Amino acid sequence: MSDPRPVIADIREGRGLTEAGAPLIARGLSDGSVSDAQAGAFAMAVLLRGTGAAGRVALTRAMRDSGDVLRWNLPGPVLDKHSTGGIGDSVSLILAPVLAACGAYVPMISGRGLGHTGGTLDKLEAIEGFRVDLDEAALRKVVGEAGCAIVAANRQLAPADARLYAIRDESGSVESLDLITASILSKKLAAGIEGLVLDVKCGSGAFSRDRASARALAEALVATANDVGCKTTALIIDMDQPLADAAGNALEIRAVIAAFQSGQGALFELSLSLAEDCLALAGLAPESARAAFASGKAAEHFARMVAAQGGPRDLLEHPDRYLPRAPVVLPVPAPAAGFVGAIETTALGQSVVRLGGGRLHSADRIDPAVGLAALARIGVPVAAGEPLAFVHAADADGAERAVLAVQAAYRIDLAPPPAEPLIRERITRHG
Repeated sequence: MSDPRPVIADIREGRGLTEAGAPLIARGLSDGSVSDAQAGAFAMAVLLRGTGAAGRVALTRAMRDSGDVLRWNLPGPVLDKHSTGGIGDSVSLILAPVLAACGAYVPMISGRGLGHTGGTLDKLEAIEGFRVDLDEAALRKVVGEAGCAIVAANRQLAPADARLYAIRDESGSVESLDLITASILSKKLAAGIEGLVLDVKCGSGAFSRDRASARALAEALVATANDVGCKTTALIIDMDQPLADAAGNALEIRAVIAAFQSGQGALFELSLSLAEDCLALAGLAPESARAAFASGKAAEHFARMVAAQGGPRDLLEHPDRYLPRAPVVLPVPAPAAGFVGAIETTALGQSVVRLGGGRLHSADRIDPAVGLAALARIGVPVAAGEPLAFVHAADADGAERAVLAVQAAYRIDLAPPPAEPLIRERITRHG
């Protein structure tokens, strides 16, 4: 069978996606034999009727196999992590070196900023000389030398997803749980990983603002990945406030360096928890993650990765030599005394985008120096006029607009709110 129309009709009529239909669609997406109209009809049918659990597994496997699938011969497990996005979320930059320091290997394929959330590749490119576009030979060399690499996807890995991703955007079918799951996992699994830990956000700064939708996505990802043959677990993470005290590319690299040096803060704690879960999946000692921080081995692997991908060897010792600084820095005064009661975290991310630290359109250029720093966290006491944050901007007008936007994003209460855990839930199903 080479005609995709019966496959689309089966989904439209509620019969799901079959083991035979999924490869036909994936091959057709990658070689062009499925037209744009057929691809759009397929995506809309899946959005409205679903693939079924078995169909989701079949689609993920077929999209993974639509291009190259890397094979590794290394003296340790090959592991990875995926996040659904967030503000101040630089966990990947900490987690990959921690896993490498514990004996694993991490060929992490990451993305750029999407909407109000920052992109791992954009953050790394704030480092002078850092290269994310590596071919397969260079990727293998960096992973072998540093234990980890963080790179952009190439056209050879999961090409069916690259085309379907654009079709979903144009056809209004981005929200499909089945297609989101297949998209995320096909790219990750094409890198040849053996274990995967997922960081699924919920809250005011997340794409899944409520816990129920975050749980549904986490459960679909965990079940599908395990059924395809990759041991996977997920954490549902609070995104009602930024993970780090900074948002913006160079500013978040500084936050990462501070986390390596201090071993404190929400960014550090989440990185540690995800590392422990990922090591446990691979049969390695979870407690070795904390030891890797304490001994400095994790920071050493981060420095090796930066140097191996074209960055400076002494970034950790001299960050100001290699990270840009914005020319205008303004405080954001608290409008009243009290406690930080809530933060509209998406608004903070949008402020960074408007400053030039993110993209409104795919062709937009990013200013790596701009963003927000010293962000006050929920529950802390503040005095009237005391800074809630500092805006780093390219010019005074942009800085003043950002100050007003950040003020509006913070709610000041007379009493502190109840403390909420960073990790809301753990989703595990070992296949």
